[in-house]
Amino acid sequence: MKKNSAIALAGEKMKTIYLDNAATTKVDEQVVKAMNEFSLEKYGNASSLHLKGQEVHRALEEARHVIAKSINAKDDEIYFTGSGTESNNWALKGIIQKSKKKHIITTKIEHDCVLNACKWLENNRIKITYLNVDSEGFVNLDELKNSIIPDTALVSIIHGNNEIGTIQDIEEIGKICHQSGVLFHTDACQSFTKTNIDVKKMNIDLMTLNAHKIHGPKGIGALYVRKGIEIEPLLHGGGQESGMRSGTENIPGIVGFAKAVKISNPRDIKKMEELRDLLINGILKIPGVKLNGSKKNRLCNNINVSFGNIEGEAIGGYLDAEGISSSTGSACSSRSLEPSHVLIAIGLSPLEANSSIRLSLSKYTTKEEIDYVIEKLNKIVIKLRKMSPFKI
Repeated sequence: MKKNSAIALAGEKMKTIYLDNAATTKVDEQVVKAMNEFSLEKYGNASSLHLKGQEVHRALEEARHVIAKSINAKDDEIYFTGSGTESNNWALKGIIQKSKKKHIITTKIEHDCVLNACKWLENNRIKITYLNVDSEGFVNLDELKNSIIPDTALVSIIHGNNEIGTIQDIEEIGKICHQSGVLFHTDACQSFTKTNIDVKKMNIDLMTLNAHKIHGPKGIGALYVRKGIEIEPLLHGGGQESGMRSGTENIPGIVGFAKAVKISNPRDIKKMEELRDLLINGILKIPGVKLNGSKKNRLCNNINVSFGNIEGEAIGGYLDAEGISSSTGSACSSRSLEPSHVLIAIGLSPLEANSSIRLSLSKYTTKEEIDYVIEKLNKIVIKLRKMSPFKI
């Protein structure tokens, strides 16, 4: 009996609920189908002059048009890259290399790739100003204005924060930069297709995008560069992407990126907002829990909460044992033992920061999954608090 029960248990498929979509998303089947066509049939090099190369070149330009149109840009203002990280590095380093000015303004809550690029620039004698944020993660616009000096070349501020989900007032920030004659770059990897972005209306000069946060493939990103801006290429070679980003184009990835943009729709955003609020309200019923970031101006799929007296790593481990994927911070730094720089920047203590987890939804998330997560999380917190030496 015991042996048979054990065999049956081992063969039973564990429930899996993926709530780490801020790290990456499942690739949509329509995207896979579009990519396969350009891997198995239309596999030519877009730079080749023969028919097979030219059909691929047309697909490349069609994809560029789709992405440009989605942000109200011109086709020739979109440059494909290998990732959001590459686009962010290119924006910062490429602008400063072309500019006579040697000062950049950013924030303390940027993605690690921006902060590490800034550290590299500081080591190369570029002055960096790191803006503070308030308890919800918003930039102080007066501090931004006061930080702009004649030597400021670029302001780089993330749109939707990857950890706490706070959405900055990009239009107002862009207006300040425009009036000051300073270029403005934003990392929109988390917010792209989840919010309305109009680069003209928002006075955005450069913007980072990627595919794998919107049910597209990994390994493909883009940088919007407003026409007329001088930027030094990050990669040199055969002159692809109008000489701005050399290297044979990742056509399956680019086609998949465009497909993911085309199939995104407001219904999915509305659904994620409703499930996000359901999950937030359910979690906040647990005593001693605090929501991190703005409740009002928040990415449709982001929940970040602190539990006060228990380790976020422990919560994540127990959730994983129940088949629920979560995160204790951004995926790029989740193996670090240091508390999240974003949570510290919004005023959390190291203890509070280390008691936090991030849950991020997708268009595939269901209400049944949310109910299951709330039920399991409540039990896990009760269990861990009994074991914790810290009391709330």
